[in-house]
Amino acid sequence: MLDGHRFLFTERTDSQGRSSVMPYLPLTLTNGSLSTEAIALLDTGASVNVLPYEIGLQLGAVWQEQTVPIQLSGNLALNEARGLVLSGEVAPFSPVLLAFA
Repeated sequence: MLDGHRFLFTERTDSQGRSSVMPYLPLTLTNGSLSTEAIALLDTGASVNVLPYEIGLQLGAVWQEQTVPIQLSGNLALNEARGLVLSGEVAPFSPVLLAFA
């Protein structure tokens, strides 16, 4: 049997005062010796994991050195994206490699 863990839906308010309840997931991302804590939106229907540019910078990613272009769709289709593989950990589970655009 697989071990499981429940994560509650969390209410967040944006800068314009609008509130939403979404399945957010606390996540530790690591690139080499650099780590950062992040809150990820759990989207089981997504075809790609999107990493905010600023979080990549915090983890020491040099975007110009990433060589794998990623074609995004939807409202992100006009944005340039490149692939980046990071270690991700959701407590209490072991770290896994995650591919991001």
